[in-house]
Amino acid sequence: MKVNYHTHTVRCRHASGSEREYIETALARGLTTLGFSDHSPYVFEGSYYSGFRMKPEELDDYCAILTALREEYKGRIDIKIGLEAEYYPRFFDKFLALIKPYPIDYLILGQHFSDNEFDGRGAGEATSDSARLTNFVSQLIAAIETGKFTYIAHPDMFNFKGDINVYKREISRLIVRAKGLGVPLELNMLGIRDHRHYPNVEFWKLVGELGCEAVIGCDAHEPQSVAEPDNIAETRDFAARCGVTLVETPLVLRKP
Repeated sequence: MKVNYHTHTVRCRHASGSEREYIETALARGLTTLGFSDHSPYVFEGSYYSGFRMKPEELDDYCAILTALREEYKGRIDIKIGLEAEYYPRFFDKFLALIKPYPIDYLILGQHFSDNEFDGRGAGEATSDSARLTNFVSQLIAAIETGKFTYIAHPDMFNFKGDINVYKREISRLIVRAKGLGVPLELNMLGIRDHRHYPNVEFWKLVGELGCEAVIGCDAHEPQSVAEPDNIAETRDFAARCGVTLVETPLVLRKP
C-alpha cells in the first residue's frame, strides 16, 4: 500500500494520536502519500451541535499543523489536507463557504446519516425499508454530482436487511453513476479490521461486475491503523474474492 487518503485526528473526539505519529507510521510502512481527512466541521441551525466532528474553530489549527508538517516532511512523503464530509443539502453551501478560506486539497464523502444528522437516521441502523435505501442512494448520487468529492468512503455503510433484489437495483444505480462521473468507491479497512457490517460482499461483487474504480482507505483513528500489514492483506483478499480491481496510484484530487 502506497497511498491512503482516509486518516483522522483527535479533533473528531473518537480518535487518538498526534499527526506526527500518523506520519511516522506511514513512513515506516512505505506510504508515499498520506491524506488527512478528519470529520469536517458543519454549521447547523438552532442549538444542535455535532459531537463526532471537529468544531469550526478548530479548522485553523488543523490546517496550520498539517501545512507545517507537509513542509517538514517534503521529499519523504506527500501530505494532503482533506476532510471527510457528509452531503446535507440544506447546509452544504454554508459548509463550502466555511472551508473556502482554507488550503483543503480534497473532500471524501462519508455519509453517516440520511437527510440531515439531527433529523435523519444513521446509515448503520439496520432496516428493511426500501424507501430509506432509495433515499440514501439518491443522496449519495446527488453528492457526487456536485463535483466536490474525490471519492465515496464506505459507500456500503447503509445497513439494509430487506429484499436482496431491491438492494442490488439501488446499489447498481450508485455504482453506475459513480463510474460515469469517475468517482472511486472506497473499500473501507476499518470495517474489515473491526468486523463491522461493511464491507458488504453483495455490494462489492456488483462493483466488480460493473467495473467502477475502487480504492482502499485505512480510515485510521489511531496511528497503528495506518497501512497495518495484516489489515492490508485481508482487504486485498476481500477485493480479489469480489473481483474488484484496486487503484494503486495517487488519485487526481477534486478541490472543493
